[in-house]
Amino acid sequence: MRILFIEDEAQLREQTKAALHQQNLTVDTAADGKEGLYLGLEYPYDVAVIDLGLPLIQGIDVIKQLRANDIAFPILILTARGLWQDKVEGLDAGADDYLVKPFHFEELSARIHALARRASGWSNPILSCGCITLNPSSQIVTNDDIKVELTAYEYRLLHFLMLHAGEVVSKTKLTDHIYEQDHDRDSNVIEVFVKRLRAKLDPYKQLSPIETLRGRGYRLNLSRQSESTLS
Repeated sequence: MRILFIEDEAQLREQTKAALHQQNLTVDTAADGKEGLYLGLEYPYDVAVIDLGLPLIQGIDVIKQLRANDIAFPILILTARGLWQDKVEGLDAGADDYLVKPFHFEELSARIHALARRASGWSNPILSCGCITLNPSSQIVTNDDIKVELTAYEYRLLHFLMLHAGEVVSKTKLTDHIYEQDHDRDSNVIEVFVKRLRAKLDPYKQLSPIETLRGRGYRLNLSRQSESTLS
């Protein structure tokens, strides 16, 4: 998943970015509302985390302008303002959730994953498609309960395909969602990652988990398991 994190406090911004990287999340950061608004309008994100007290453009105005431009990704407000009126104002502006500073990173991570799941139609915190299971919290992937070892980019690719299981996802979209804004991108590398994923998820060539649609992209063919099936 690709996250936009807008925070003017440099130490918090860098510490949080590093912690999110440990969760295998792709993170673009901005130090003020103007830069953050530009990134939010120009690049595709799965979730944005926006501080309210930003220089140049206040966080609440960033949210309003994103929604006015039909930007639909989930937004989590990060704020030092604990008054319920501030929270209501942020939610009314178009945010989906809020977290008050100081916060525990584990809670921020859990809320980010929850927002991304809901935006993709998932209710269960563990993603399960056919016999493939991915736990975003532990970053463990299993095939029939056998752990599958993946590199960081293989994991990010699979995570995104599972969030959008059954949908056709273009190479461009995959590239946009697994690389950061300043990364030197090569969409042809996606083909290499897909080939490796197929080999690791389907070593005996029985599942055909990832379908290639020539000229259109890729589709995870394994059906989502419902929450009732998992329980």
